[in-house]
Amino acid sequence: MANAASGMAVHDDCKLKFLELKAKRTYRFIIFKIEEKQKQVIVEKLGEPAQSYEDFTASLPADECRYAIYDFDFVTEENVQKSRIFFIAWSPDTSRVRSKMIYASSKDRFKRELDGIQVELQATDPTEMGLDVIRSRAA
Repeated sequence: MANAASGMAVHDDCKLKFLELKAKRTYRFIIFKIEEKQKQVIVEKLGEPAQSYEDFTASLPADECRYAIYDFDFVTEENVQKSRIFFIAWSPDTSRVRSKMIYASSKDRFKRELDGIQVELQATDPTEMGLDVIRSRAA
């Protein structure tokens, strides 16, 4: 397990599941949670390939921070099928200040463990990561 500068370790499962999403497209999304007691980032939820963006956003807690990876498929104006791997730092306004601080201070270290992120998004409420925002950032 890697030791993070912020004191947060990254569980090996996080990297393994991310590689499966990236290489094999085994998952549509992955939601990660910081376990404060164990001081490590763990996989909280895996989304099946058939699940939608709405399923993904519904999986994020309304008042707790999370990190998430979303594999977004889209078609370009030239009618080419493409995909972008999004890293989303979910930090709702209603979450605890301590939680926001821990997630903010651990984010860069955690992102470095996941090689292949194409777009990063920071969201404090659902409108900041709506499907329209995802589409515009993917293009």
